[in-house]
Amino acid sequence: MIICCGEALIDMLPRKLADGANVFLPVAGGAIFNTAIALGRLGEQVGFVSGISTDMFGQQLIETLEASHVDASHSVRNDQPTTLAFVRLTDGHASYSFFDESSAGRSIRETDMPEIGTPIAALHFGAISLIGEPCGSAYEAFARRHSATSVISLDPNIRPGFIKDADAHRARILRMIAMADIVKVSDEDLDWIVDDGSQDGFIANMLETGVSLVLLTRGGDGVVAYSRDGELHEPALKADVVDTVGAGDTFNAGLLSGLNAAGLLSKAALAKADLAQVQPALAFANTVAAFVVGQAGCVPPWRDQLAQPTPSI
Repeated sequence: MIICCGEALIDMLPRKLADGANVFLPVAGGAIFNTAIALGRLGEQVGFVSGISTDMFGQQLIETLEASHVDASHSVRNDQPTTLAFVRLTDGHASYSFFDESSAGRSIRETDMPEIGTPIAALHFGAISLIGEPCGSAYEAFARRHSATSVISLDPNIRPGFIKDADAHRARILRMIAMADIVKVSDEDLDWIVDDGSQDGFIANMLETGVSLVLLTRGGDGVVAYSRDGELHEPALKADVVDTVGAGDTFNAGLLSGLNAAGLLSKAALAKADLAQVQPALAFANTVAAFVVGQAGCVPPWRDQLAQPTPSI
């Protein structure tokens, strides 16, 4: 099983009624939530660990997970409110008003984290769920609990506007990297994490200290994969882009699914894999991401909607 650990929230998207009145449409979302949904639609056995409210929006989140075959039974339910992110679009660019204080997701603690009886191949972490407290510490502890036996996948997905204590969050990301087997970052993520500008040295240090696979995503230019075997550029697929919402989240799902199909989703297999073995999973991840950017919002594909099958050995 693959376990996605992190935020689930409601994006309040601006819409207009037929009479021109402005309203907001509640849509289930969150970076880690999106990855779980995509994995479920790709046919993976996937579970989701988060704090989810018992309110009406929490029920919407649960129903959305279940509709995409994601096991939500390990999530922590409580009666605190669901996180809301009100979206404002200006010339196609989104800005957010974020309502998260004392939310169901932010309030979970290390002692709330579940015991999962099913063998876990990988756990995926990242994004805004690592910022707030006490949830950030809970997820960090959960990763540490499983890091010796399961693949740890990390997408820092840095959102500077949400980070009030940059030093504390940078320290957490560095601790998470030290536990990780897979780290996916963008140039912007690295610019924030590495304050002295030495990106190449930082990537090399990650590989030297235990990360098996580093992925540097570059939007339309594709992704560069780094391992102790060297580096490999996998170009992006051509796509008619509607928007890029959730592209990175679904890339993560495609990568984990592809690695699983190739028999590489274990700590030992990843540690000794060469990039030629990893390449089909990169291509599949790009295929999944290309589908999503052709949709309005994050709408991950079902497996039969993809032209390219899952890679296999």
